[in-house]
Amino acid sequence: MSDNKNAAKELKEKLFAKKKNGVFRMSDDELKACDSFCEDYKKFLDDAKTEREAVKTAVSLLESKGFKEYKPGMKLTAGDKIYRNNRGKAIIAAIIGSEAIEKGVRLCAAHIDSPRLDLKQNPLYEDNEIALFKTHYYGGIKKYQWTAIPLALHGVIIRADGSEVCVTIGEDEQDPVFCITDLLPHLAGDQMKRNLGQGIKGEELNILIGSRPFKDDETSEAVKLNILNVLYEKYGITESDFISAELEAVPTFKAKDMGFDRSMIGAYGHDDRVCAYTALAATLECENPEHTVVTVLTDKEETGSDGNTGLCSAYLKYFIADIAEDLGSNGRTVLSASQCLSADVNAAYDPTFPEVNERNNCAYINKGVCVTKFTGARGKAGTSDASAEYVGRIRRLLDKENVIWQTGELGKVDMGGGGTVAAYIANLNVDTIDVGVPVLSMHAPYEIVSKIDVYMAYRAFAVFIAD
Repeated sequence: MSDNKNAAKELKEKLFAKKKNGVFRMSDDELKACDSFCEDYKKFLDDAKTEREAVKTAVSLLESKGFKEYKPGMKLTAGDKIYRNNRGKAIIAAIIGSEAIEKGVRLCAAHIDSPRLDLKQNPLYEDNEIALFKTHYYGGIKKYQWTAIPLALHGVIIRADGSEVCVTIGEDEQDPVFCITDLLPHLAGDQMKRNLGQGIKGEELNILIGSRPFKDDETSEAVKLNILNVLYEKYGITESDFISAELEAVPTFKAKDMGFDRSMIGAYGHDDRVCAYTALAATLECENPEHTVVTVLTDKEETGSDGNTGLCSAYLKYFIADIAEDLGSNGRTVLSASQCLSADVNAAYDPTFPEVNERNNCAYINKGVCVTKFTGARGKAGTSDASAEYVGRIRRLLDKENVIWQTGELGKVDMGGGGTVAAYIANLNVDTIDVGVPVLSMHAPYEIVSKIDVYMAYRAFAVFIAD
């Protein structure tokens, strides 16, 4: 009987898919490396809460590793490290490989924008001696989650004379913070009758910014005047300067270890800065690759990737074409031979809300980076759906390099779904598949990831670009 049990165990080990928690598949040294890696990731999250800040941080990291700003027509040779900054809101980094570029590039693509609240172009108003900002939410959010939490303002203002003012208020311990108010439960009877999606309406996402009037009894809108006076004295701006500003309200929360065991990280913006950072970190550590490495950190994914800093733009295609020309080839040939990891998060199984997932085909925290063959909604709308051949290549690579990985899709078939930038890269005739970190509470002001999954995402990108 014992022999039969052992035989069954061996057969099960051979035939069943591996679904063990990563803790049981990692040595103590690997777990220490994982935790150490995540300390730098937490700092990145705190430093880069907007796409502009992510680009600024990336440029600093790239230049510290010898990357130079790229200009078309530069003489390029194997080992050269270059980057192109697209309008301060997207960035491409590349390392020229030893192989001819006609054999394609190893491309990693992640996005650095996250759901947030943007100020409207005429945001400032006063109502009953309270000053507020009007906002327009950016990306898919549950609006009620953004009330009664501390908010910071980040962004840039272009004054009438063309000069630029960078703004970050609410992150330093000495800074004031801002907030969207909500009704007390004692008076919220009518509000509580609304459905959850309408519990807070878009036009109710008004940020409280002040309450003291300017000391002049003859002046109307004295609180608004006082706020404008504060802003003029600090930044030299007037109300009309908001028209040419990009100001984003984001949570003030710092990235923190979560759980008694410190196994997770709670923070704003894991989607998709967790994949942006891990792909960037792999690129920073890469030396003398065989194939040319290209890593793009893009903007606008949360709103459909449109615009000149999103991946529906041609800026990535133009970059590939430019370096291909500098190396004696053409962009079309290079792209057709290239391979891509579209680095974006997936939804982690939440035992509090199990009904939205099909358990055999969803991602779990601590089980590694998630390889997602297709995304999209319902009938695979909006997906690139990687080929079996390309999925096979990626799984062989990850298994060979002992990268802990899993597969999953974004919820049950008819439940909803979502998209990534994969389709826009695949449309360039590039073999593409989604690879990313499972996230709990995705798109909330405070998201959660596993440290093991973060580290395995980094390892996946590292072995991919080195292969």
